[in-house]
Amino acid sequence: MTGMRRPLFFICTAAIALLAAGCSSVDYYLQSIEGQVRLLWARQAIADVIADPATPPPLKARLERVLTIREFASRELQLPDNPSYRSYVDLQRPFVVWNVFAAAEFSVEPREWCFLVVGCVNYRGYFAQAEAEAYARELRGEGLDVFASGVPAYSTLGWFDDPVLNAFINYPEHALSRLIFHELAHQVVYIRGDTEFNESFATAVETEGVRRWLARNGTDKMRAEFDLSQQRRKQFRELVYSYRGRLADLYRLPIAPEEMRVRKAQAFAGMQRDYELLKSQWGGFAGYDRFFDRPNNAHLASVAIYTGLTPQFQQLIAKHNGDLAAFYGEVKELAALGKAERAARLAAAVASARREPL
Repeated sequence: MTGMRRPLFFICTAAIALLAAGCSSVDYYLQSIEGQVRLLWARQAIADVIADPATPPPLKARLERVLTIREFASRELQLPDNPSYRSYVDLQRPFVVWNVFAAAEFSVEPREWCFLVVGCVNYRGYFAQAEAEAYARELRGEGLDVFASGVPAYSTLGWFDDPVLNAFINYPEHALSRLIFHELAHQVVYIRGDTEFNESFATAVETEGVRRWLARNGTDKMRAEFDLSQQRRKQFRELVYSYRGRLADLYRLPIAPEEMRVRKAQAFAGMQRDYELLKSQWGGFAGYDRFFDRPNNAHLASVAIYTGLTPQFQQLIAKHNGDLAAFYGEVKELAALGKAERAARLAAAVASARREPL
């Protein structure tokens, strides 16, 4: 399907779906379609932005670097070689979308929403912050734990040519390349209805990609910054997973709701205290402050979505001795299976890889 036909096909398909949807679904799909169309119309080829005399020199330099990263992604990481991340859009806002996550009052499992094209996912995205916050209030009114968070980028899974955005163009180089590699990975493998698999796979690809990029193109300072960010991410995840496990155990106990709420509040207060201790070890680094501002079950669920299976995918990369083409091939084989069989095969592949002599 050509680039010109894809948007038309998507919009026509969405229009058909709207005819069968309820009013709330109509409103949601309309904002999604409008937001995506606006994004498409605003794209400019990066080469044209660089050539424009009005473009500030710092932005030109960043976009030139993006093109180098983009070429590396296809040449060295075997990621799709297409127009994605070769155009630029200034959104005039800090995030492209705002995602809403939710979980039941006594559960750390994320709520699921099902949509046209992408299938079922564990979040609901809005192009306008006010609409995301309004929906978050609605869910809170239903008694759910809710977390709304701005997102700098997302993948249209190859349906459209995704642009580079002002929301992340000024990220440190390791974070900039990480994001591009992650979103391109979604164009390699994406399974409808299995968010954890999709996001964990893309996270494994991004981490491997950044290590290779910095090994060839980074400075000692950049590599040190990346290693530090990885250490902090690891400690952050360990803290979140620890409390997610504790709360999951708590919610299985046969105790009255009133007592459960007291013990739940005590657990989250403990997590916030442990985070403050972690920050002191980080010299006051505050990058996760917003996450720990009044955390709840939805916060915990949102982290598990993105990284729950990442160690398994990293083991698969090691199993193939860093051959990403072979790694992608095995992941595609897993993607063709049912969810339960896929999880079992992934675990078995990792166990087998660990037993094999180096």
